[in-house]
Amino acid sequence: METSTIYDCNILVLNKISNEYSSITVVESNHNIPFTLERVYYTYDVPGGENRGGHAHKDLYQLIVAASGSFDVLLDDGINRKIVTLNRPNYGLLVVPGLWRELSEFSSGSICLVMTSLKYDAADYIRDYNEFIEWKSLKK
Repeated sequence: METSTIYDCNILVLNKISNEYSSITVVESNHNIPFTLERVYYTYDVPGGENRGGHAHKDLYQLIVAASGSFDVLLDDGINRKIVTLNRPNYGLLVVPGLWRELSEFSSGSICLVMTSLKYDAADYIRDYNEFIEWKSLKK
């Protein structure tokens, strides 16, 4: 079985409809995102200097959007790492299963919107980095 890498993640540009009053972006399951949307949550009021995430998912896909403000997403496949800065509400980072992720550098008032392919399941999480590295080595 092939293991996922940071190069499997990419930015999806979501359609932005604007007029002189406002803008709207619509996300639809299996239409402009490559999975069935099962869960949506958002993180906000993150104190300066704090990180969020710090885990991996075995099977879950995510689309992460900076609905307001900006933040960085560190992606780690056990070999390679990259940081993606999100700061536009119509740009989403597609994160595939099998990657470690950490969110940091939250701007004041930022909102991190996350859409997922699965409902919450604690068994899907790997919360210890060393366990993640071991799990990845077994997937090769």
